[in-house]
Amino acid sequence: MALVGIVMGSDSDMPVMAKAADILDKLGVSYEMTIISAHREPDVFFEYAKTAEEKGFKVIIAGAGMAAHLPGMCAAIFPMPVIGIPMHTTSLGGRDSLYSIVQMPTGIPVATVAINGGANAG
Repeated sequence: MALVGIVMGSDSDMPVMAKAADILDKLGVSYEMTIISAHREPDVFFEYAKTAEEKGFKVIIAGAGMAAHLPGMCAAIFPMPVIGIPMHTTSLGGRDSLYSIVQMPTGIPVATVAINGGANAG
């Protein structure tokens, strides 16, 4: 049973998210990695987040770029810790995704690492 869910919004996020997986591998922590767009596949995303606790996840590591709603939406649904990884984007260098993840409302916290900081999330 996986203890950590690693979820990203696009396959282009894989190189950064793989760094988190590498750290978990070194620590012997089991994880499940998946690609789900909160914008393009909202029903699939909601099912993932609602069933994450049943799957045994103790934390979700979520990475996304631009609007970067994936980490915050995970935190709104999943009752355990969420670590957000903002992705570097060409238009704003990842600042847009960083601000989207950091500026969460009270009661819906997302721990956030640096832009493209996958290794620190693992």
